[in-house]
Amino acid sequence: MGNLIRLYVHQMDQISRWVGLVAMNLVFVLIGVLLLSAIARNLIDIPLHWCIEFAQFTLAAYYFAGGAYSLNNDSHVRMDLIYSHLSDKAKARLDVLTDLCLMFFLTVLLIGSISSTRYAIETNQRNFSIWNPSMVPIKVIMVCAIVLMLMQALSIFFKDVAKARGAHL
Repeated sequence: MGNLIRLYVHQMDQISRWVGLVAMNLVFVLIGVLLLSAIARNLIDIPLHWCIEFAQFTLAAYYFAGGAYSLNNDSHVRMDLIYSHLSDKAKARLDVLTDLCLMFFLTVLLIGSISSTRYAIETNQRNFSIWNPSMVPIKVIMVCAIVLMLMQALSIFFKDVAKARGAHL
């Protein structure tokens, strides 16, 4: 494979690792917000209405941002009934097929998320609650995370094509 593709694969893997590490630290934000909510509600008797929704948004950002990292580390769920019995080249060929399916799915998901984000921006969409937060930030994070997953899936596709040809990137 060409040097440009190797550079792309290397850079995407690095970006996915970095974003994944940032996403991992969102767990601490989540814990802090939920702890603050519990302390304020139970010890000080001041319910903070924004905490639960903020925790939900943080959790959504966590799993969206962690998607590319999971793909990069091959730590996603896979049914290995047949796959585990295949040769490395056959696995790579099957992976190329599933990579294409994944990229199709992520493209459809991206189209829907862009449409949803555009709607949220145009209508100033807000969550119906006491806190009434804007939905735009979490939807923008969702679009960015799906783009990153799609780019990581392309990186994996290039690696699998190289493996199927008997080479490695």
